[in-house]
Amino acid sequence: MSSILPKQEFIIGLISDTHGLLRPQVIEQLKGCDAIIHAGDICDDRTITQLAAIAPVYPVAGNMDARGKYPNSDLIKIGHYSIYIIHDFSEIDLDLEAADIDILIFGHTHQPTKFERGQVTCINPGSAGPERRNRPISMARMRLTLGQHLAVDFIDLR
Repeated sequence: MSSILPKQEFIIGLISDTHGLLRPQVIEQLKGCDAIIHAGDICDDRTITQLAAIAPVYPVAGNMDARGKYPNSDLIKIGHYSIYIIHDFSEIDLDLEAADIDILIFGHTHQPTKFERGQVTCINPGSAGPERRNRPISMARMRLTLGQHLAVDFIDLR
């Protein structure tokens, strides 16, 4: 499990489904982030290289990514938060609460959403890549504070 040392507040950039397109608006929104989570369907390694120039990147493979290029899922710790990352929510093969997961980041549906599953906050930042099926073009910024406060702002990239 990767870990970022504790501090008072973390800003985490959340993106998914870029499908080889890294929009200039995404880069602007990610500046100043402490970390970036990419929830799969990257489709171009240059995307990760460009993101890594901004902040540490935690990518997972999506169904459109070459097998073995990125992990299918990842578990990271940022401050006091345990964050599980996977592309497709339907492929989760563990009990999130039993695994002591605080936050789940996923993609695949191209639909931004935030909901609770028991004690776990589940977030899909939507698709930051090419427009598809009249879905939004979006990403998110997550603010984590030491006092166990989590806030998510979805960003419309149109």
